[in-house]
Amino acid sequence: MNRLQIPDVRGSLSRSWERLPRWGRFAVYVLLLVGAVLLPADSIGRIMAPESDWKSILFFPIGVYVLLAVGLNIVVGEAGLLDLGYVAFFAIGGYAMALLGTEQGWSFWVILPTAIAMAAVAGVILGAPTLRLRGDYLAIVTLGFGEIIRITANNSNWMGGPRGIAGIPHPPNVGHVSQLQYGVIDPKPYYYLVLALLVIVIVVVQRLKHSRVGRAWMAIREDEDAAELMGVPTFKFKLWAFAIGASIGGAGGVMFASKVIAITPSNFPFILSVLILAAVVMGGSGNIAGVILGAFLVAWLPERFRGFADYRVLVFGGALVVLMIFRPQGLLPSRQRAEEMTEGQGGMGSMGAETAAET
Repeated sequence: MNRLQIPDVRGSLSRSWERLPRWGRFAVYVLLLVGAVLLPADSIGRIMAPESDWKSILFFPIGVYVLLAVGLNIVVGEAGLLDLGYVAFFAIGGYAMALLGTEQGWSFWVILPTAIAMAAVAGVILGAPTLRLRGDYLAIVTLGFGEIIRITANNSNWMGGPRGIAGIPHPPNVGHVSQLQYGVIDPKPYYYLVLALLVIVIVVVQRLKHSRVGRAWMAIREDEDAAELMGVPTFKFKLWAFAIGASIGGAGGVMFASKVIAITPSNFPFILSVLILAAVVMGGSGNIAGVILGAFLVAWLPERFRGFADYRVLVFGGALVVLMIFRPQGLLPSRQRAEEMTEGQGGMGSMGAETAAET
C-alpha cells in the first residue's frame, strides 16, 4: 500500500514545484544554500555526528562524495552509461594537485583548471575506444581503467609508488577572513571551498540538462538505437558525458589532495567507485536533488553509526538494502526516471532494461 502511495506524493510535490514562480524557486535555492552554509555549526554536529569531528566529515567524505556523485550522475543518470571506474578521474585530479604542487610549485588556482582539463582528456581517451560498448561490457572496461590508474600510481616511482606523495600545498589564504584561511587544523574553509565549487557545478549541469546536449543524453538513455536513427550523434554526446563527468571527478580530486597534504594509491580504491554509484542510484539517478541526498546518506550514515564499532558497516549495508527494497527507483527520482523504472527501462543500457517492472 505504502509503495503505491509514495509516487503520488512525489508527483504532487513535483507539480507544486513546477507551479512555483521563478522568484519562489530562487528563494528556495537561497534557503538551501543558507542551510548548507550553517551546517558546520557545533549544535548541528552534536546531533549529526556525536562521535566524529562534524566539520571534518562535512568536507570529506560528505562534500567530496556529493561533488563526485553529481559528476557521475551525468554519465549514469543523464546519458545512461554504467561507469565502474569513476575513481580513476578522482585519482587523476589528486595526483595532478600533488605533482604540480610539490614539483612545479604551481598555485592551487592554476592547478584546479589544469587538473579539470587533464581529467576531461582522460575521459575522452577512455571513452573514444570503449563507448561503442554497452551495459555490462562498458562497466567491465571502465572498472579496468580505474584499476589501471591505481596500479600505475602504485608502481611508478615518479608518482611516489606505494608511499605516495607528501607535502601537498594548501590553497592560498584569502585576506584575513577566517573562513578563507587554509591550514591543517580547521576543515571549515575547505568545506566552504567545495560548497562553492558544488554550486557552480550544479548550475552548469542544470543548464546542460535543459539544453540540446541534455535532450540528446535523455534520448540516448531511453533508447540509443532509436536516437541514432533519429539523427542524434550518439557517440559524440556520450563522449561529452564522459568528459564532463570526468572533469568534475578531477576537481574533486584536487579538493581532496589539497586538504589531506599527502596521498597514496590506497586513497583511490575500487570500492569508492561503487559507493558513488550507490549514492547516485539510491538517491535517484537523473535528479540532482536526489543524487545529493543519496551521496549525503552514503557518506554520513557510516559516521553516524560509528558507535556500533565493527558492526557499523553491517548496519550501513542493511540500511542501503532496505532503501533499495522499498525505493528501487531511488529516494528522489525525477518523474521521468520513475516512469522508466516502472516500465522496466532502468536507463543504464542493456543492464537497465533488465530491471523488473513493479506490480
